[in-house]
Amino acid sequence: MSRIQTRFAALKKEGRGALIPYLQACDPDYDTSLELLRAMPAAGADLIEVGVPFSDPSADGPTIQAAALRGLKAGATLGRVLEMVRAFRETDNETPIVLMGYLNPIDSYGPAEFCFEAAQAGVDGIIVVDMPTEEADLLDAHAREAGLDIISLVAPTTSNSRLFHVLREASGFVYYVSITGITGTNSASAADLEKALPRIREVTDLPVAVGFGISTPEQARTASRIGDAAVVASALIKTMAGTLDDGRATERTVPAVLKQLEGLAAAVRA
Repeated sequence: MSRIQTRFAALKKEGRGALIPYLQACDPDYDTSLELLRAMPAAGADLIEVGVPFSDPSADGPTIQAAALRGLKAGATLGRVLEMVRAFRETDNETPIVLMGYLNPIDSYGPAEFCFEAAQAGVDGIIVVDMPTEEADLLDAHAREAGLDIISLVAPTTSNSRLFHVLREASGFVYYVSITGITGTNSASAADLEKALPRIREVTDLPVAVGFGISTPEQARTASRIGDAAVVASALIKTMAGTLDDGRATERTVPAVLKQLEGLAAAVRA
């Protein structure tokens, strides 16, 4: 099994959902983001979502937009992100890594080259926010050959027929965008999730990760209990940004994020 399948199977035996924290690669610099990435599993991360900085992140709110700009200013490229994953794999060969980003950098890099080199670096799955199912053939064959999961996104507005179309060949897990909006804004209620998740489960047996708007330990616990995983992004980025000095990391940066992550993990495991 893949790392993603193995991790979700293990958590199912434990009787709990997963915590998936997010970090923006090279934010605020390469060394700090790599230090944080390496420390996240011990702080409670079950899988890790690594954002690929992009100049026009259309699904992201101001917090992650600012993180992307800091990453780009620090020299982030798609190749640099893969270098960071390779460095992470030197000490961790078990924690699944999922890249989240946009299609333009992948298309510029070369879809076949990207899929092969991502798999070689130790990436397990990719979320391409602005790639609809109808255009997935750009990556699909290359990803399957390389052993990469293309993580499908669905939303509250996704119709039943569209769910079947999007998820019929999905792999890894399903990313449920739990609100109609951008990252770091509103949060879905437990009632909203309890209404939405059964509709998705009728179409697929894959684990369902709930993202967008998950910020507090209680929200993470609820999302991981009703779904199979909670994705926390903007809340962690906000904490990190609050420790920066004129955009640069300080001695508080990594410890502050890890402390918050530990609190989220404790709630998910409760």
